[in-house]
Amino acid sequence: MFSRRTDWKLTPNRFTQVQRELQAAGREVVDLAISNPTRAELHYDAETILQALVNPQAMDYDPQPKGLRSAREAVAGYYRKQHDEIDPDAIVLTTSTSEGYSYVFRLLCNVEDEILVPKPSYPLFEFLADLQDVKLVPYPLLYDHGWQIDFPSLYKAVNHRTRVVVVVHPNNPTGSFVADEERRVLNQFCREYNLALIVDEVFLDYAHDGVLRSTFATGGDTLTFTLSGLSKISALPQMKLAWVVTSGPGEQVSAALARLEVIADTYLSLNAPVQLAAPVLLEQRHSIQPLLLDRVRANLSELDRGLEKQKACRRLEAEGGWYAVIRVPVTQSDEDLAIEILRELSVIVHPGHFYDFPSDGYLIVSLITPPQNFRRGIANVLDLLNG
Repeated sequence: MFSRRTDWKLTPNRFTQVQRELQAAGREVVDLAISNPTRAELHYDAETILQALVNPQAMDYDPQPKGLRSAREAVAGYYRKQHDEIDPDAIVLTTSTSEGYSYVFRLLCNVEDEILVPKPSYPLFEFLADLQDVKLVPYPLLYDHGWQIDFPSLYKAVNHRTRVVVVVHPNNPTGSFVADEERRVLNQFCREYNLALIVDEVFLDYAHDGVLRSTFATGGDTLTFTLSGLSKISALPQMKLAWVVTSGPGEQVSAALARLEVIADTYLSLNAPVQLAAPVLLEQRHSIQPLLLDRVRANLSELDRGLEKQKACRRLEAEGGWYAVIRVPVTQSDEDLAIEILRELSVIVHPGHFYDFPSDGYLIVSLITPPQNFRRGIANVLDLLNG
């Protein structure tokens, strides 16, 4: 009755089962893996945000496939202030970056075509690939005093079915940006094999050192699709506004945008109130991003202070984003270790295999956890690991 593309294992994994057991038992749990900023005890300007959704124009149905012009101009304004000039006509609005990925996969790939994706990275790609009938081929990120793309492996992975290279800038959860030289080689690689580039930049504004990194949405000579949205930029995942910016050689960009417009016109998924509120919602980044960056830096400092007191674990270098990777002794699988921490300490951390790390010995923690919870939880985790 059901398609093979949805033939997933739907039973909860052991880690999730233990979480549910503790919840049912009424145990208080410290969540060091929190990803939802609206649950991270941050101060939002709720009045301004909600008032922006009360717009009489929302009563008029104006189905523009790429999204309302005013909303696309607001997104272009974000890039103009933060990065560089972008034509609003090169922007296609979507409800989420997941939908943006789906649009671009459909645009570029036939059934069983292949997409090169970084490893480690977050697990979204696997489900999107299944739903779009394409195949993922991982290429490694290597760690040596920082993360780098393994270009020899990237060249080995390409074949006649390859259509796209995906990069995440900065990567989640490693927090590594694509360096300028890596960007040059990526563009060269894509030109050599006639590939497109998809760049996920949702965490672009969260460089830990405060130095703004350049976007892939401008200046490239490869057909490039840059994805981002309100979820991270303004820490408003519930508002469901994201986008795809198409850049690169003029003829390819024109052909891609014409096809993307038809795809978007087929779904017309984005709602009017959020589009009309886009200028105000994007402006919220000016107040929420400093709060988040202060939170991230404070928790990183707390983590490093704890690590200085022991020798069993170390933190891997991260340049941006909301997560930290901790290298831990390999005495059991990462999942078993995360379950042990959950059962014994009532603390949630994520095992590395959730993010496709190639071996055991990695735990992932969220740096947007409320500081009092982070301090208490990470101290207990490091005590257990050091013991």
